[in-house]
Amino acid sequence: MRLDCAGRVLDLSHPAVMGVINVTPDSFSDGGHYLRLADALRRAETLVAEGAALVDVGGESTRPGAVPVSVDEELRRVLPVVERLARELPVPVSIDTSKPEVMREAVYAGAGLINDVRALQAPGALEAAGASDVPVCLMHLRGEPATMQWEPRYADVVAEVHAFLAERVRACESVGMARDRILVDPGFGFGKTLDHNLSLLRHLERFTDLAAGVLVGLSRKSMIGALLDAPVEARLNGSLAAAVIAAWQGAKIIRAHDVRETVQALRVCAAVQAAT
Repeated sequence: MRLDCAGRVLDLSHPAVMGVINVTPDSFSDGGHYLRLADALRRAETLVAEGAALVDVGGESTRPGAVPVSVDEELRRVLPVVERLARELPVPVSIDTSKPEVMREAVYAGAGLINDVRALQAPGALEAAGASDVPVCLMHLRGEPATMQWEPRYADVVAEVHAFLAERVRACESVGMARDRILVDPGFGFGKTLDHNLSLLRHLERFTDLAAGVLVGLSRKSMIGALLDAPVEARLNGSLAAAVIAAWQGAKIIRAHDVRETVQALRVCAAVQAAT
């Protein structure tokens, strides 16, 4: 399976690692680290050297309790970074946004994938993504970042998230997107309790029938911290365990902060899966 990301090919015949660059002052793990263009570029080059198959750029924090930013502010943060990385990196650049204006401008600047935590539900987002001719990732989010962790409830979290993503895939197809350019993400930590997150990870293989592939973001998240009683900077081992579990169940893209370690863990996983 290969995705055409604005002329850069993303090979999904084995799990790929998506490196993360948050051009924000308040993201939960790396907020404030890459606000300068030169710092973002150096970090991106490091991620690629460590094995990242694509780099995800975000200009608005979606951590629990995050405050939204304006379109103009998000564009100011991400466009110079996307344009520079798309020109200088050998791998695709993804834009992490829910705003149709940012989608259009970022794709014009060279982004090869749209990664939307709101699954193209914002007014105009579905049409903007459909017209972009680049792959999209649809994520499940219950509520909004500011309130999503206020006692989220599900009767059957796996079934409900699966049904939501299936509906969003159909919405994409209704505006002419082929299923082979659509990815889905169950949204670990986005409006879910620890038990919800564990159920989704345990049954992740159920999502592989929805589209071209499953993308997961588990790196350093609060579910890892809760299981290990560890702060953000001490969640590497738990993040690697979760990444291997996800890959074993068919995830095609693993979004990670610690790229080198995740790539190595996934190589071991792939070797075991390929053994006879």
